[in-house]
Amino acid sequence: MKSKPLVLMVGAVAAVIAATAALGRSAEPPLPANARADSVLIDKTGHTMTLFSGGQTLRTYVVSLGRGGLEAKTREGDNRTPEGNYRIDARNPRSAFHLSLHISYPDARDTAAAVTRGEKPGGDIMIHGIRNGLGWLGTFHRWADWTAGCVAVTDAEMEEVWRVVPDGTPVEIRR
Repeated sequence: MKSKPLVLMVGAVAAVIAATAALGRSAEPPLPANARADSVLIDKTGHTMTLFSGGQTLRTYVVSLGRGGLEAKTREGDNRTPEGNYRIDARNPRSAFHLSLHISYPDARDTAAAVTRGEKPGGDIMIHGIRNGLGWLGTFHRWADWTAGCVAVTDAEMEEVWRVVPDGTPVEIRR
């Protein structure tokens, strides 16, 4: 009879693992193969990132942001997500996080403001998936803002974003 509790425990753990894996997948069908975003809006207060094409919403994702709070990024190491108008200016398929699209922060205004304060503006702000090896977290990553100033989505969502957001796409980040 001692094996019955063990079987129940193993079954419960398997159910939790299966549910966690399912949470990483979107309930929505994937965007069409020919879908292309022409702008991205990141709303920090709403914790959302919306992809647009021709003024129409393609898809909205729930995101995690920088763990330094909702205030605008002002300096290196503040762990905040910047605010302003930027562009996707690079992509990294070998990122420490599941794929990453680089946002062109800091721009000249961000740099000048930081220099005036005697600080460095920081950099390496990305849209990315979950840290490699932790993708099983799925949507659980949204429970807290955990990045160093980046914008994070699930790995499955990042694969879609990677596919439909070309280099040069404008990105507005606002509170």
